[in-house]
Amino acid sequence: MAPLLQLKHVVKRFGGLLATNDISFDVAEGEIVFIIGPNGAGKTTLFNLISGYVVADSGEILYRGQDIVGMRPYQTTRLGIGRTFQIVKPLPSLTVRENVMLGSFLHARSRAEARRKADEVLGFLGLEARADSLAAGMPLAQRKLLEVARALATGAKLLLLDEVMAGLNPTESGEIVALLKRLRDFGVTAVGGVEHIMRVVMALATRVVVLDQGAKLAEGAPEAVVHDPRVIEAYLGSKFTQGGAAP
Repeated sequence: MAPLLQLKHVVKRFGGLLATNDISFDVAEGEIVFIIGPNGAGKTTLFNLISGYVVADSGEILYRGQDIVGMRPYQTTRLGIGRTFQIVKPLPSLTVRENVMLGSFLHARSRAEARRKADEVLGFLGLEARADSLAAGMPLAQRKLLEVARALATGAKLLLLDEVMAGLNPTESGEIVALLKRLRDFGVTAVGGVEHIMRVVMALATRVVVLDQGAKLAEGAPEAVVHDPRVIEAYLGSKFTQGGAAP
């Protein structure tokens, strides 16, 4: 079976900056693949390339075998690629349900159908009690879940999570980890994540891709990657493998 997502020798430049340099990897059905690396390594740029916010200068990005380079975000979303963003920006004057309905309308043929889908997503994520509340003033952890909810409401099969745990305390991130482990129950067949919190990566990832200065430094099972001397030097630091605090 062909991978759900394939990146082949993807290159992106911004002026003189080589943001992604010959990046290749696959994401198969059922996988949770996390991308880690120092700030400026090219992680978010990679997500922007996959989701259509920027266009690769060269290389191929295939989703279910179809080349999606040059597609706009609404086109990649319609194909089944959903994503969240580092900076969460719900529409504050709308209710939580209405925010999620915006994603539902990608496929829904009526307002009633969009509402049903939104309520299904909110129930799955435990946000049903906030459905009629305005999105303004939501705690950060719930805003993060709302971002995930909007992506799920589009019917995403591949979900790209961009630092969804950033700014959360260990209890909050643990609760979201538990929810993400059940994404397959909601029809998501694969997950790609950018994350700095290594305890989250170790808890969720089936495979890890490490970027450094726009290039792929390492790839493999989480336990193998975190003991790779190149990864320790470039990103983790020796304290991580000695039982210290994860970055």
